[in-house]
Amino acid sequence: MLSLFLLPAVLLATVVLSGCGGDNSSSESAEAGQSPGDAPSFEPSNRLPYPVTALSHARAAPCPEEMAQVGDACVDRYEAHLIVDQKVHPPSHRPPRETPFKAGAAPNLFPQAYISKTEAADACRRSQKRLCTLAEWLRACKGSQGFLYSYGKEEEKGRCNHGKPHLMMQLFKDKPTIAWTYEDFNDPALNEMPGFLGKSAEYFGCANDYGIFDMVGNLHEWVSDVVDSGLPNRIHLNKALTKKYKENLGFGIFMGGFYSTNHEHGSGCEFITIGHEEKYHDYSTGFRCCQDAQK
Repeated sequence: MLSLFLLPAVLLATVVLSGCGGDNSSSESAEAGQSPGDAPSFEPSNRLPYPVTALSHARAAPCPEEMAQVGDACVDRYEAHLIVDQKVHPPSHRPPRETPFKAGAAPNLFPQAYISKTEAADACRRSQKRLCTLAEWLRACKGSQGFLYSYGKEEEKGRCNHGKPHLMMQLFKDKPTIAWTYEDFNDPALNEMPGFLGKSAEYFGCANDYGIFDMVGNLHEWVSDVVDSGLPNRIHLNKALTKKYKENLGFGIFMGGFYSTNHEHGSGCEFITIGHEEKYHDYSTGFRCCQDAQK
């Protein structure tokens, strides 16, 4: 298969928009001249979907404090940021090439975007963790009750950070889509736009009874699985993905959608993107880490 790094700009734009972008209505509103200031207001919910005491007591002994135990795994409560030389790396910039970086997990920090699966796996490994498997990620997202949206069976607008307008259409509206480049999709200005990317746990209603936040929306999250013939047995694929997943065998997988997606590739915890190589990265790609629970 052709690498995304070798695709012409017009095809690259098509692939990324179909995999990572918002829906048609968002694109149309952006093309109609909607400015970032006109974006819908998504206020964090003031309702916790579990008792107030649950979060402080959710940590089981087999897991570090920043992780929750889900079955036999420990799962980071928050989307990851990067730590470089004991400092938080600017999350709107690519991981450094020469300096080792590791994954951190904490509330009230912007999570790291612009990161590939390969880089995310390295960051987890340097923190004595690993990328979550697809099965672990799904169990963690759905909570102990198996809810589609972590917090419940049905979507509640504004609980999670998704469904916002498509920033590519706004920041590059004077540039034809056929001229968009891979560098454009990695422009730091995209995630520096106020009101789009949220801090970890800012949408604190977007959580489950394990006390894990932001698994729906905010940033896509890489998992360790790759697209293979058994993927439809591990997660429900909508009709469009069922038709084309065989074209993407061997590609990486990221989950949950990001702030500009809706239901294009599934809903809530079952939003899955399967069309990108493991070295791919853009402003929508993030991650969180897992590790085996201590017995």
